[in-house]
Amino acid sequence: MVVGYSRYLDNVADLTAGKEIISSGMTKEADRCRAALQKAAAGKNVALVSSGDAGIYGMAGLALELMREENLHVGIEIIPGVSAAIAAAARLGAPLMLDYASISLSDLLTPWELIRKRLDAAASADFVTALYNPKSKKRVEQLSEAAEIFRKHRPGSTPVGICTSVGYEGEERIIISNLDHFLEHEIGMMTIIIIGNSETYFDGSWMVTPRGYKGKRF
Repeated sequence: MVVGYSRYLDNVADLTAGKEIISSGMTKEADRCRAALQKAAAGKNVALVSSGDAGIYGMAGLALELMREENLHVGIEIIPGVSAAIAAAARLGAPLMLDYASISLSDLLTPWELIRKRLDAAASADFVTALYNPKSKKRVEQLSEAAEIFRKHRPGSTPVGICTSVGYEGEERIIISNLDHFLEHEIGMMTIIIIGNSETYFDGSWMVTPRGYKGKRF
C-alpha cells in the first residue's frame, strides 16, 4: 500500500502500478500519516511518500509523533532522500560548502515572530541560508520582510539563487540574482531560495561559497 500527497504520488506512478493507493491534498498531512499507521498496525506493508527528505520538513516526524500519541506499535524505516535545498544547491553550483541554515517562512505551524528571530540570527551570524516555503498566494509579506532582515546584515550585492520545481521536467527554473533584486522574480511554494554569506560569489553561472582551502597546507 502507498500513501501520500496526490502530486507526489503522480511523480512515482511508474512504481505504484497495482498497489492500493491512499492520496489526499495539501494540509492533510496528519490524515495521511494516521491512515498509514493504522494500515500498518493492521498488518499491511505501507509506504508513506514524502517529498525531498522525509526527515527535513517531511513526514517522518509527524509519523513518529502520531505513532506515540495514538499508541500504535509498528515498525518504521525512514529512507533518506534529497532535501530541496540540497537539490537546489547542486543546480546552483556549491553554495552550501560551509555552515548554513534552513528556515521555512511558513507560519502555519511556527509563529512568525519566532521565524523572524531565526532569520535575524542566521543573517547576523553570516550563515548561508536556504529559505523553504518562501511565498504562497495568501502569504506574500513574509518574504519581503525576510529580505529586509538580510539586507540589514549583508550588502545588496550578496548572491541569491532562486530555484523553482527542481527536478520536475519542463518546470524547473534556476535564476541567479542578489539581495537587492531577487524579489523581482517569480517565487512560489515550489521555490527554494539560497542566500549567500559574505564570501559567496558567482563565477559565471555558478554560485560558490569558499570552504577556506586557499592558503592552507594539508
